[in-house]
Amino acid sequence: MRQLPGWLGPVWAWPALVTLAVTGAGVGAAQPWRDELATWSAATRPLGDLARMAGVIDAASWPYYLLLHGWVAAFGDSPTALRLPSVLAAAGTAGLTAALGGRLFGQRAGLLGGLLFAVLPGSSRYAQEARPYAFVALFAVLATLLLVRALDRPGWRSWAGYAAAVAGLGLAHLVAITLLAAHAATAPCARRAAAPPPVGAPRAVPGRARPPWGWLAAVLAALVVLAPLVVLAVGQRGRQLDWVDRARPADLAALPGALAQSGAVGGLLLGLAALGAARWGRRALLPAACVALPVLLVFLAGLAGPLWVPRYLFFTVPFACVLAGAALGAGAARPAAPVPAGAGVALPAALAVVLLAGLLGLPDQAALRRSHEWPRDALVDYRGAARVVDEGRRAGDVIVFAPRNGWLFLDLGVRYHLGDRQPRDALVVRDRNARGDYWADECPRPAECLAGVDRVWLVVAGRRADPVGAVPGATGDALRDGFTVERIRPRPGLTVALLTR
Repeated sequence: MRQLPGWLGPVWAWPALVTLAVTGAGVGAAQPWRDELATWSAATRPLGDLARMAGVIDAASWPYYLLLHGWVAAFGDSPTALRLPSVLAAAGTAGLTAALGGRLFGQRAGLLGGLLFAVLPGSSRYAQEARPYAFVALFAVLATLLLVRALDRPGWRSWAGYAAAVAGLGLAHLVAITLLAAHAATAPCARRAAAPPPVGAPRAVPGRARPPWGWLAAVLAALVVLAPLVVLAVGQRGRQLDWVDRARPADLAALPGALAQSGAVGGLLLGLAALGAARWGRRALLPAACVALPVLLVFLAGLAGPLWVPRYLFFTVPFACVLAGAALGAGAARPAAPVPAGAGVALPAALAVVLLAGLLGLPDQAALRRSHEWPRDALVDYRGAARVVDEGRRAGDVIVFAPRNGWLFLDLGVRYHLGDRQPRDALVVRDRNARGDYWADECPRPAECLAGVDRVWLVVAGRRADPVGAVPGATGDALRDGFTVERIRPRPGLTVALLTR
């Protein structure tokens, strides 16, 4: 078996520490983007309002919002504070990836797979985001590692741990339950096929596969826990995913680059993972299925309806890293045979490949620390707009946003950066807490609601030479009839104007 030098310590330690260092660097640099603003809006509500929201929208993310609610109460809502739980989850994912790779293919393969996960730009992208995707990856690898353990040493404690991990996976993101298809493809096999003994250990005598009753019971228990969330989320699907296009065959080709956040790094990872799967054959069945089957199921569902969102599949990346680590760490040994002591890529050469992946991803690492938008130059500068308003505001000023609906969240972005310093939102008659979603109801007679106001800060989407002209309906009429544009300050992705009587 490919053991590591004793001074390196546990196989999971270095990947976890490297991930913590890489993903923690510049964690607060990029301003929160629209999805993170949704997290902030939900997590900072009173618990009663947060519970009401689960019945209206985003029920699938509600467990994560509840976690962030407690976290924000303890540590604040700065960009760094909001993202730190995801950084910790990513570090845990790297450690578990190394442990899973070590269990299936040997310690060297586990170490290399964990380190490869650490240096991927995609790992930094989702570790530096106040969204649940890093937690989804954490529970996906944990559930799979516990499955291996339960198949190796069946017992109610083992299956109870697996059931808890599967429940955590679904609570983090319901789409990730597609991972169970990979587990189902493995669990009906005997332990010798689904979770082979560590590399180099004596091979078991062939025998009849045991029925996976423990697995079935564990999955059933997890699904019972998840059932209320599934019912809520399915009812909200149309509203939640109305922005998603149907999947196309070209989306599959683009997926590795989208998940790695780098075309070059995604191609390298895919090639190494394919090499590992081919080299190890049936022993690679579990991690290969954990990559392929969720992608296939979500893609097929995305052909029929709006579901194909690449980041929903980030949880498959650690399994690709496990396979890549197997390719680098196990060398040219026959797939079903123990690895000879001298076979395979030397550790320095294998580490050089990991370093190459890190170097290829450096431009993308730098870019994602400037903006979380895609493409990167499509920045919406909420922070800059807030600064313009803050520098020019006076007592009695009000603020108006256009558009108010949709997913751009101009009002949330400015509010996040200004807090109590934001001028009164003059047109709001029913706020998002009362509605139970992310939007607000505006005054049906804007001219009356703006009566007695001398100065209006107008924030509109896009760069506009005539920002008032971009405001539709009665609100636009009220602004045109009652105010004059005094100053216009364009910012990336939006425009701020000061209107006066």
